[in-house]
Amino acid sequence: MPDITALAAHPGLIEVLAVSKGDQGPGALLRTVLLVGLVGVPLVAWLLLRGYRK
Repeated sequence: MPDITALAAHPGLIEVLAVSKGDQGPGALLRTVLLVGLVGVPLVAWLLLRGYRK
């Protein structure tokens, strides 16, 4: 079981991950796009660089 108290030490992380039901802005979509970009860009770069090694 993960230690939830470790997340409490980072209130900024909680604010970023928290989505309220009354949220009418592009916040959830923007967070999703940023998360996919932060994971996807290094993955694509790694795949491309791996192909050039041969």
